[in-house]
Parts: sequence; structure tokens; C-alpha cells
Amino acid sequence: MSAKYILIVDDEAPMRKNVYDLLSTKGYSLCEAGNGEDAVELIKTENIDLVLLDINLPGMDGLTTLNKIKTFNSDLPVIIFTAYGTSERAIEAMKAGAYDYIEKPFELDEFLLIIERGLAFSELVGEVKELRSIVSTQQESGNGQMIGSSKIMKDIFKTIGRVSPSDVTVLIQGESGTGKELIADAIQRHSLRKDKPYVKVNCGGLSESILESEIFGHEKGAFTGAVSQRQGRFELADGGTIFLDEINNMPQSLQVKILRVMQNQSFFRVGGEEPIKVNVRIIAASNTDVEKEVEKGTFRKDLYYRLNVVRINLPLLSDRPQDIPLLVKHFLKKYSAEQELVVPFEEMQTLLDYSWPGNVRELENVIQRAVVLARKNIITIGKLGTEGKKTGINAFIQNAIEQGMSFKNIVNRIEKELILTALRKNNGNRTKAADCLQIHRRLLYSKIKEHNINI
Repeated sequence: MSAKYILIVDDEAPMRKNVYDLLSTKGYSLCEAGNGEDAVELIKTENIDLVLLDINLPGMDGLTTLNKIKTFNSDLPVIIFTAYGTSERAIEAMKAGAYDYIEKPFELDEFLLIIERGLAFSELVGEVKELRSIVSTQQESGNGQMIGSSKIMKDIFKTIGRVSPSDVTVLIQGESGTGKELIADAIQRHSLRKDKPYVKVNCGGLSESILESEIFGHEKGAFTGAVSQRQGRFELADGGTIFLDEINNMPQSLQVKILRVMQNQSFFRVGGEEPIKVNVRIIAASNTDVEKEVEKGTFRKDLYYRLNVVRINLPLLSDRPQDIPLLVKHFLKKYSAEQELVVPFEEMQTLLDYSWPGNVRELENVIQRAVVLARKNIITIGKLGTEGKKTGINAFIQNAIEQGMSFKNIVNRIEKELILTALRKNNGNRTKAADCLQIHRRLLYSKIKEHNINI
């Protein structure tokens, strides 16, 4: 790590030399300025980590210099030198954004401690900026990122944040297209094993014999066609993470072997006689209710209990309609980064009125198709499948109750639909929409803001 760079600002050359000599023995890189003007110029051109600033300077005084420094770099820690008994000016400096102050003459240990704290603060600010930059870049690119501002998704994000640093087993449950693999990717990406192997297995896409060889590997000659030894997915994932997708479709004979791996952290290759030890974190996903599979006898209860340490239930897209505009924006950027495409009010309403039986994956396909067919930068959604077409207010209420939606949320959804319908009927004219609904215009404005309706 490179030495921290400290700027000493004092009009007294002997004082600067004393501080310089002292700090140079501690391994710091140092530069000097005899007045405020030179100090500000140095800060503009050099990568300074901390400033030691005398409050009594000729010309531009210390407080003015501090204000100019903060205007240019608000996060740069500045420690003020004050003469004994000038506490009022020190208070003014702290109000202006100084990190700390120290009175001359100062105790050596106290002085060094304040500098260490100031540099630690500077380093922390730098790390926060870097993290914000990374998060911002990820949000802009949206590559492999989860999208959602609804409460249910925010709660899922919090769960991911809590479980990722541990080695706890996670079971992700949700219908096809809800984003189970994205959740698994996020857990792995934020885990302590993020730099270790990450191996994925689709348990529903292969026959039993092929799946067993795929997961556990095989020895040479174990079966016809096994011309050489092959490592399985568990072996390849040693030290890292394995994602078992669609584990509900795994044959029971293999469920037993997965249970043994979880219990003993070891397994046998197909045709093998020596156990192979592994250290693997397991994340599993199911596109059906595993508890019902257990009740039917198609999924082992003991394996279910082993997997179900932390459970993440993914909602249907229809359960989080407020996320649809965010997802549309994300997919537009993904499939048309160089074009500024516009989604008209009526087209967005079409998306909001659809129940999305294929969930986020279906929405992505619809937007991808719409981007290809766009004319004059205008998105046209076209006809959506009849399977997901909503059939009136009674159907909505029935579905909402079955899904456990609260009374308040049901009323809010109906209220929002009323306002959107009135606005659509009146081409976005709020005065006419208020008249149509027979409510005061101010109330309509308030409801538009409450429901975050984008006119």
C-alpha cells in the first residue's frame, strides 16, 4: 500500500519543518504550503489524503482556506492547528467541516492519534465511494442484477445480504421465470466463496443415469462409454458453491446420495470405491412447492429438512406490479442500449393489465420482441397471450384474496386502477379525469403522487 500523502499548511517555516521531520519518520509522504492560496492549488493537482491547516494564515485565513478546500473536495479530512485559548475559532472551523482540531503546543501522542484517525476516515470515505461506484455501475448495466423496489423484493434483498456471508444452505422456491437463478447468483457473488468455483446443475434436464454421472463423476469402465475417469460437479465445486436447480425433479435414488453428501461432505464416483471428500456450499431451487412434494412422497422429508435451513420464496410478477416499469426500463436498456425508446402510456398500461403467467422471463421476451419491432423509437407491445389476460374486478379481488393480499393493498390497487383508467380515457388530462371520477382535482393530484403514477 502506498504511503498516505499529507499536506502541511503553515506560514511559519520552522513549524512546517518540525511537523515534516516528525511525520516523515512515521512513513508518511508529505508536502508543504506557506499560505492558503498555495494549499488550495496543491489540493487541486495532488492526490492529498489529509490536510494539517493552521487557522492563522496571512492573506486568505485558515477558515477561508478550509471553505475553499471543502468546496473542491468535501470529503478531504482537514485538521486545524489553533493557538492555545482560541476555542471559538476552532468551533467555527468544526462547523465549516474540519475533521478535528488541535491546540499548539500539542502533545505528540495526541497529535499522531488524531492524524491516524483522520487518515482512517479518509480511507473509509474512499471505500464507500468505490462501493457506490460499483453499485451504480451494476445498476446501470443491470447485467445479472435483480430488479425491484417493491417491499417483497426489498425483504428478499435483505435476506440475501444476511445469508450470503455464511455457509448456510439456502432453498429458493418460485415458479418458472421468477428469477431463482439470479437469487442464487447473488448469494454466491456476495459470499465468502465468491472467488471459488461456482458450479450449476439442472436436475430436471437429464435422465437419472446421466444426472448421477454428471453430479458425482465416474470411474473408467464404470459403464459402457466410460472410457476415462471423469470428475463430477461436486468435485469441481470443491471449496466453492454448487447450485442444484429444479431439485424437485431429482429422482429419489439421487436424493439419498445428495443427503449423504450434505451429512458427510463426501461421495463416491459412479463405479468408485474410495470416498471423495469435498467442502461445498449448497444452494438449491425448486419450481414447485417442496412441502407438497414431500406430502405426495416424491421428495424425501429428511433431504427437505437439510435443504430448508433458509428459505427464499420468490413472488409471481403479478404480485409485484410496481416493479414492472423498472423491469421494462432495464430490458429496454439491455436490448437497445444505443436507442432512446419510448413506451407510450397505453402500452405501459397493457403491460400492467397483464397477469404474466411466465413471470419476468415472459416480460423480458415481450420487451425483446417489441424492441425489434419498434418504429420511430416508439415501443408497441401488441397482443399478449389470452392465458394471462385479466378478466375484470371480481377476478382481481378473488386472485388477491387467494394470494393473501391485505385489505389495504387490494383497495390501493383498485384505487390506482380507477385513476389510471380515468387518465387513459381522458388522454392524461387530470382535470377531466377528476371530473370523470367526480372528485376534487386536488384529491386526484394527491392520489397520483401517493400511487406514484407517471403522467
